[in-house]
Amino acid sequence: MNAFARSPARVICLVTPGGAPSSPAVPIPERVAALGALIREATSAGIDIVQIREPDLPARSLTEVVAAAVQTSRGTATRIVVNDRVDIALATGADGAHLGVRSLPTARVREMTPPGFLLGRSIHTVDDARGVAAERNLDYVIAGTVFASASKPNETRLLGTDGLAAVVRAANLPVVAIGGIDLETLASVARTGAAGFAAIRLFTDAFVRSRLRETVNRARQAFDTTGVIP
Repeated sequence: MNAFARSPARVICLVTPGGAPSSPAVPIPERVAALGALIREATSAGIDIVQIREPDLPARSLTEVVAAAVQTSRGTATRIVVNDRVDIALATGADGAHLGVRSLPTARVREMTPPGFLLGRSIHTVDDARGVAAERNLDYVIAGTVFASASKPNETRLLGTDGLAAVVRAANLPVVAIGGIDLETLASVARTGAAGFAAIRLFTDAFVRSRLRETVNRARQAFDTTGVIP
């Protein structure tokens, strides 16, 4: 099932925190266990897409994380998407891949993936959005950074809501907003017509406080009732 087919509901995406350079080093087995716990809770809370973005994990550990996530999500509405590593996504039976700047061309990836496999790509400007507007191989794009965020505190080119709205108009694809989005800014993001939003800190902080399900429910209610349906 394509997560973007559930209109009028908007798509909520959790991006895993990755190994931030400023974060204390955590032994890999502990990190794998923590990611597994986060993904299990995200699935239970009804998050639509979990994007596993852990570029510094060894391939074997990343495969372990993704395989466990796929098993956890079976029989649920949650879709597991792997950042960049199409090979691991295919090997584990994940639902899709999110492509980076050094990934294979989208058309080439689509040739090797099964029907229904989700493909996304990150964009940052209206020009980027125009560039993907005719793209027949993508299912969605993630657009940001909308607001300054902890993961990108020194971002100089912020879209803001006006820029995000322009991207939504230009992209001709479902646009998922990312960057500094919280429960206070969610309504303004929803009014741009974005198909959904992605977050790291909003959900990982709630997970630490054991309030992830409550946060997801509040976010979904705010976004679904405020959003402009394209």
